[in-house]
Amino acid sequence: MPGTPERIIVIGFGPVAASLAEGLLPGVADGRIHLTVVSAEKHVAYNRVLLAELAVGATEAGHLNMVDEQRLRQSGVYLRLGTKVTRVDRSRSQVRLGDGGVLPYDRLVFATGARPVIPTLHGVNFEPHVEARLPDGVLALRTLEDATELHGVLQREGRVLVLGGGILGIEAALAMAKAGHRPVLIHHGEAPLGRTVDADGGKLLARGLRAAGIEVVSGVRATGVEKDDAGFTGLATEGHGVIPGDALLISTGVRARTELAAGCGLKVNRGIQTNEFLVADSENRIFAIGDCAEVAGRAPVGLLAPGWAQAGWLANFMLTHPAPRPDAPAERLDPAIAPPAHHSSDVLMLKGQGLEVTAGGNISAGLWDGGEDQVTVFADPAEGRYLKLVTRHGVPTGFLAMGLPRTSAELVLAYERGSVLPQDRSTLLRLDDPCALETPVAAGTDDQLCRCSGATHGQVARAVEAGCLTVSEVGDACRAGTGCGGCRATIEAMLRPVPVSA
Repeated sequence: MPGTPERIIVIGFGPVAASLAEGLLPGVADGRIHLTVVSAEKHVAYNRVLLAELAVGATEAGHLNMVDEQRLRQSGVYLRLGTKVTRVDRSRSQVRLGDGGVLPYDRLVFATGARPVIPTLHGVNFEPHVEARLPDGVLALRTLEDATELHGVLQREGRVLVLGGGILGIEAALAMAKAGHRPVLIHHGEAPLGRTVDADGGKLLARGLRAAGIEVVSGVRATGVEKDDAGFTGLATEGHGVIPGDALLISTGVRARTELAAGCGLKVNRGIQTNEFLVADSENRIFAIGDCAEVAGRAPVGLLAPGWAQAGWLANFMLTHPAPRPDAPAERLDPAIAPPAHHSSDVLMLKGQGLEVTAGGNISAGLWDGGEDQVTVFADPAEGRYLKLVTRHGVPTGFLAMGLPRTSAELVLAYERGSVLPQDRSTLLRLDDPCALETPVAAGTDDQLCRCSGATHGQVARAVEAGCLTVSEVGDACRAGTGCGGCRATIEAMLRPVPVSA
């Protein structure tokens, strides 16, 4: 019927779904779209990156919110929070809810995100495609409730074990150590970040973590959890016995939530499989975005920037291309439409408690391997400095830099631009010499400033020029600084007026 609003349902309400809802508001406001967002969580979208800060008391829950619930509702968006979707009926174009409700749709978006991977441990009820029922004192720090539980343990001066040597586990341990606690980082490999660092870099990283106040236990194979009537008491291992603790924080990766999509016949693999236009079905009615989506064969990357880019593209597409009529045959998308950009950087940055680690690309090449790869290594363990750099035809293809912040900044720019480095690699190291005159190459307007949002130096500069006076205002303008906070210092420097010499 002409004039009938298009019914769009979004399943999930994380940061990416919130961005999509914000983008669709013009269509909601003018009556073209009836938008419903369904989420099993009772909370509006929040920043999971900052959950560790919440757990240690360094921030408040309200500061994690990434959307204004009241404004969305007043704008006409229907929010069904605390409501689980049990089934998608594609033949009837309906979403069935756990409370018995049924919602019809014209187009459907999966934004179900990812769930934590729970390793096979005796004493933990593990099923790979459902939410794990974890014992008291065992958590994954993926929800506000997890952060609240961990906060209670820390307030009692409890001993927290962190299982997993990846970036998220390390960051959680660093946050606890900074707050004065003594976390224990337990992992299977020879060193934390084993897929990123080499043997020497791993030893230096482990030493730095211990210096920061973290107990590091390497080479551990966990087998089960010990518990009593009150909850978790220790982690059972092979070769290390039972490691006692008052809570266990599991940080062993995430897996896309795909069971709803698989249950309605959509193709799933590492995520819900879509084409380059985020379409998951053959009728151009069902889409997937964010951490649950495997777009054109690319595995979900687990970063906000690509998800937000997908949400922005899809909102614009839905506003400009109405849903196909229910009785219309499937049609190919307009070939003139450009798909969303799928660029994302694999650069890893870890900072805190005296640690400075930056890495990108592949550093597996050895010094004497030969071939086209040229390998440069510098080590100064006494000062906590280490660099391994792999180049091909002068262009960096992989690097690991520790304790070398200015060198790291230069390498990130060269790596992401594909720039040729100086033939004398030692000139890079001189950037971190406080007596050196050399200055790093200035970032360009198109260079990425915020790793979480993908905002560039140019976007932040334009926000400042438009009158933004605080990091928060810059974040409202271009999302820079709204993720992990690692770029806040750079934004603050751009906000400060340049002194005028007399």
